[in-house]
Amino acid sequence: MPKQLLLLWAIICTGIITYLCLTDSSNIPAVSFPSIDKIVHFCFHFGFTISWILFFKKELKGKTTDDYKAYLISFIFSVFFGITIEILQGIFTKTRASDVADILGNAIGATAAVFTAIAFKKQIDRI
Repeated sequence: MPKQLLLLWAIICTGIITYLCLTDSSNIPAVSFPSIDKIVHFCFHFGFTISWILFFKKELKGKTTDDYKAYLISFIFSVFFGITIEILQGIFTKTRASDVADILGNAIGATAAVFTAIAFKKQIDRI
């Protein structure tokens, strides 16, 4: 798959997550499920990190023998992105608040994505 397409996909995922995290939460249907917010944060950052891993692995292919650089860059990007979103929620939204537990959910999702990508390295390398 061309790296430009992977970059476009990663940017689209980033934009959707940004929108969903900064939109007025009163527009989102209430779901009565314990810890659903943390599960959503986990899933968002799992997908976010995987999409950036796919791009960075393609971008760095042939430039380094260390595939793990793509994992590290994507993980760090995901964690900082999650922290930034939490800060922006506290500053710019009235229906959302910054939450350290959300940042933890983000980091756990990013960590799970990295380990999943490592486990499925052969399949990812074919993309």
